[in-house]
Amino acid sequence: MPIKAFLFDLDGVIVDTAIYHYQAWKRLANELGFDISEAFNESLKGVSRMESLDLILVHGGLTLPDEKKAELAAQKNAWYLELVSRMTPEDILPGVASFFAQVRKAGLKTALGSVSKNAGMILDRIGMTEAFDVVIDGNKISKGKPDPEVFTKGAAELGFSPEECVVFEDAVAGVEAGKRGGMVVVGLGSPEILTQADLVVPSLEALTVEEVLTKAV
Repeated sequence: MPIKAFLFDLDGVIVDTAIYHYQAWKRLANELGFDISEAFNESLKGVSRMESLDLILVHGGLTLPDEKKAELAAQKNAWYLELVSRMTPEDILPGVASFFAQVRKAGLKTALGSVSKNAGMILDRIGMTEAFDVVIDGNKISKGKPDPEVFTKGAAELGFSPEECVVFEDAVAGVEAGKRGGMVVVGLGSPEILTQADLVVPSLEALTVEEVLTKAV
């Protein structure tokens, strides 16, 4: 079945907001009396805000009521928004603009598949809202990655079957989500980490649409 659409994660694929997430989560952990490392932060990639908070609390040996957790998650998000509100088109990762130009030239549709509830704001800040035919973010889903909902909804809104879509992901949870959704998955990062991906490259800068379509056949 021919490929008709590309579905992209946001963080680590289009922009790199991982450092902002890390700074906000680290600040929260510090206020709770412990610390998190950059290595630990890697385990939060592609994971929803509340699930990330749960992992951090386990790491810190804390158990808190749901009301307190909701308050902490909101505080973290406020700190994160302070940081990402300063983003500009210069924060788009290398190779993204040229790859999207190839995508359009090939007549393929595009969707964003991000668990972030701030995805729309980030797209506005970097000037890429119009680059996507469909945007599925944390406000439209009930299950985070590795559940495939964010990608299966994207395919459905585009009007295509999963077999007609390729997912671009940098996180293990995201790669698993794409595979569980029945899609070809291109991993951006290390092949030693993104072992489930059908194709792994360092970034979109190191990729052409033709390579992806050839791999997806």
